[in-house]
Amino acid sequence: MSKESSRHADTNANTYIDPGATTREAYEISKTSRTLARKMVGNESPEDRVRQRCSVAVGDFAMAGLLRFSLDPVTAAVAALKSGAPIITDIRMVQVGIQKKGHHSEILCALDFGGEIARERGITRSSAGFVALRERLAGSIVVIGNAPSALLLVCDMIREGVRPAVVIGAPVGFVNAAESKAFLRTLAIPSISTEGTRGGTPVAVAAINECITILIEESAS
Repeated sequence: MSKESSRHADTNANTYIDPGATTREAYEISKTSRTLARKMVGNESPEDRVRQRCSVAVGDFAMAGLLRFSLDPVTAAVAALKSGAPIITDIRMVQVGIQKKGHHSEILCALDFGGEIARERGITRSSAGFVALRERLAGSIVVIGNAPSALLLVCDMIREGVRPAVVIGAPVGFVNAAESKAFLRTLAIPSISTEGTRGGTPVAVAAINECITILIEESAS
């Protein structure tokens, strides 16, 4: 295990924070869930922490075994958050679910962009939004929890030379979801993804929110 990974894990070994828990009851529920997840998943690396949080988000520890990490994506995400890089999401649910405290990144939703492109090309609104946001993708954090077509398009843009800081790709479903994530994993870009058809908004949101929590811990140390 790298020194960086050890530092991330040790920060949260005996203490626990949840920036989204605003009441004592909410905090205790979150802490109890995470304590169980640590035991079931392990707590040796930043990747383990993402596995924990995503498992809790879907209520199934099988999710831990479906997550895939390429090119140290947690470190890449934390560094991008430190720099204030924009977070670009595919749908409103992902945008709304991302923790707003502890960072200065603007959170954009692709659905707010590219309406004319969608009509002209006959592509999904999420895909069109990423086309419209192409110039803002460099150095950004891309978080896709629903739209495999958007992830495929982002992957094509990466192959053409566009360089996000990290891509969290967890679209769910039976049409192109598994294929889009498999494509993502072939690219030389830091990424977090899920194997197969499972995933969804809760997984994508949990992954980026754990990166934000790590950033908050590092800022406080």
